[in-house]
Amino acid sequence: MSSTTEKKNDAHSDVYNSTDSNFSLPVESTIDNEASGFSAWEDFKDSFRRADVASIDEGLTAQQKIATKTAQTPFRRALKDRHLQMIAIGGAIGTGLFVGSGTSLRTGGPLGMLIAYFISSSFILCMNFALGELAVEFPVSGGFTTYITRFVDESAGFAVNLNYIMLWTIGLPLEIVAASITVDYWGTPKKYRDGFVALFWLVIVCINLFGVRGYGEGEFIFCAIKIACILGFIICGICLVCGARGSYIGGKYWEKKYGGPFHGDTSGAKFKAVMSVFISAAFAFSGAELVGLAAAETDNPRKSLPKACKQVFWRIALFYIVSLTLVGLLVSQNDPRLIGSSSADAAASPFVIALVSHGIKGLPSVVNVVICIAVLSVGNSCVYAASRAMCAFAQQGYSPKWMSLDYVDKRGRPLVGIIIVSVFGLISFVAASNKEVEVFDWLYALCGLSALFTWGCICLAHTRFRKALKVQGRDTSELTFVSPVGVIGSYYGFIAIVFVFIVQFWIAVWPKGYKEMSSREIAQNFFETYLSFPIVFTFYVSHKIYTKNWKLLIPAKDIDLNTGRRETDFEQLKADIALEKAEFKEKPIWSKLYTIFC
Repeated sequence: MSSTTEKKNDAHSDVYNSTDSNFSLPVESTIDNEASGFSAWEDFKDSFRRADVASIDEGLTAQQKIATKTAQTPFRRALKDRHLQMIAIGGAIGTGLFVGSGTSLRTGGPLGMLIAYFISSSFILCMNFALGELAVEFPVSGGFTTYITRFVDESAGFAVNLNYIMLWTIGLPLEIVAASITVDYWGTPKKYRDGFVALFWLVIVCINLFGVRGYGEGEFIFCAIKIACILGFIICGICLVCGARGSYIGGKYWEKKYGGPFHGDTSGAKFKAVMSVFISAAFAFSGAELVGLAAAETDNPRKSLPKACKQVFWRIALFYIVSLTLVGLLVSQNDPRLIGSSSADAAASPFVIALVSHGIKGLPSVVNVVICIAVLSVGNSCVYAASRAMCAFAQQGYSPKWMSLDYVDKRGRPLVGIIIVSVFGLISFVAASNKEVEVFDWLYALCGLSALFTWGCICLAHTRFRKALKVQGRDTSELTFVSPVGVIGSYYGFIAIVFVFIVQFWIAVWPKGYKEMSSREIAQNFFETYLSFPIVFTFYVSHKIYTKNWKLLIPAKDIDLNTGRRETDFEQLKADIALEKAEFKEKPIWSKLYTIFC
């Protein structure tokens, strides 16, 4: 080939060496050395200064410089396997399960709800595997937000990045207000709402100021409590269904007099009801992708990320599908208590309703405490995800330099991002306002479909990565972890998500009962349901116009497959993988299946 190609390969080699040798560990060593001669107070003050990073070769292309920046971000690699799994679970199990499932039950019926959540679980499985494959090879700042820019298109990366930041930044005040509302379950006067808002805001901010280890340990504790609650409900629910409190319940609430398995009288109405649940399911599963965002702060991504991506899905699917099956057996879709005043109204939680309806005392208050912990957990994830996404956003050249969104201090904290998100969280003091519901309905509308955008683009990024491997004469033999569902799974995930977008547009334009609604009510319903789509589209087109970048996708032959990769010795890597495959072939069938999916 040409000398230009040889120069690029040499540049790649230099990047490997600098990236692998300066990948935050030297930064931590510098921190310790500098701190050793300081007093505790001086060490504390010094920790907030910007961390040193290795210089970048000016001979690299613009895309290579971006890839190198994201690979060399001085985050601390303090997250262990247990943290990683709990982070993903913690972000995906919140009010969407404990309270939002009540809306799903009322909208789709017990079977309709299960169908929507099962299908959602299937494309999230594909997304998780695709994300795991990419994150193991490229454990970089911003995770999947960086992959979209690198493998799909810069404009798509800009739009999805900015929308993802909006999702978690707006999510923080939403979750803080939700947490403050949970105390209403015990009859707490509204005048004390501001006090609870301040308390919850302070707890969330302090946890994140402890750095990634503090965040990881916080999520581990929060998630352990949530899991214990769900498991307790599953055991209690099985006993209730089997008649532990009197008569046998079984499938009583699936009978026609209680609304039947689906909501609606006609086939068309039942189909629309099931499709309407998808947006609730997407909201409930939001956060499942956080495992990819945490890759840059993981101690050993090659070992922990594949396991986390696989096990997290099964745990989430188990908790959701089993618990929601029991909810559908214990609560009628026509129960008026399912219509709550807010997304954190414990009285509207089907879990609480199931327990109260069947004479279980004491436990409803326990569930309400867990709901409070759940929203705090999601609020904690908001600060973490938004601050890391902001850092990657700046490193990719999408924000002005004066904003310093890529500021990472000597303790590995993206300090400017944490401050911005925390300040935005102060909007939660609107909880004492009479316009609380209206304000937060529109805030939620801004990012209602954000998770779907992110998941779809992760699947698309994986297909482009695989395409680039093929076009450039390479294959999956050089990959540490290969998605068990392959590129076909990513195509399925992408197509399924596009289908959900189309269906949601149909529901937004022609909602249930639209014939009795005014034009103003239909328009309001459309924007509350679908506002995030035109916003993301505007971001995308605006970036195209500003950069004059009119290509739809980065050509596969031009995709950089090397810069920023953790593993640099491909021959040794291939030998290790070959040995692992040989050991895998010797395992019994049950062990092979467990290894593939667990």
